[in-house]
Amino acid sequence: MQSTKSPADSLTIMNEIVLPNDTNTLGNLMGGKMLHWMDICSAIAAQKHSNQIVVTASVDSVSFKESIRLGDVVTLTAYVTRSFNSSMEVFIEVYARSVPGGDVVKSNEAYYTFVALDSRNKPTKVPEVTPQSDTELQKYDGALRRRQVRLILAGKMKPEDAHELKNLFY
Repeated sequence: MQSTKSPADSLTIMNEIVLPNDTNTLGNLMGGKMLHWMDICSAIAAQKHSNQIVVTASVDSVSFKESIRLGDVVTLTAYVTRSFNSSMEVFIEVYARSVPGGDVVKSNEAYYTFVALDSRNKPTKVPEVTPQSDTELQKYDGALRRRQVRLILAGKMKPEDAHELKNLFY
């Protein structure tokens, strides 16, 4: 296993077209279908990074900023922002392109967390992430704070132990 990888090593781009069975009665992409596509794209990025099977551990807030319509082409882009022992944070963005017309709008973004599993379905170590750009470094640096928030909300960390979060306020 390679000990460190760049976010580009896990970059995953997935395209889907919104078909009638994917929409609600208003002709918009159903939120559940969007979350399904986001989970698949993010999982592929985590698997590429870890070279292991992964399972979804958490999904940060997903807000639906722009509706995606029947016939639109949806492009999902995901990459690993940081890894922690056996878990990986993946950032994903979703864009919709109208056809015909070609207008592109950003619809969603979120952070997913995955855990890599070995052949016995036990958590296994994953390579570190080495950010290459300023944007990647910014996401890498923020990942520890986002992780602490997730752990507190899941009851796995006491707020007083979240030193990175405390540093934001003191």
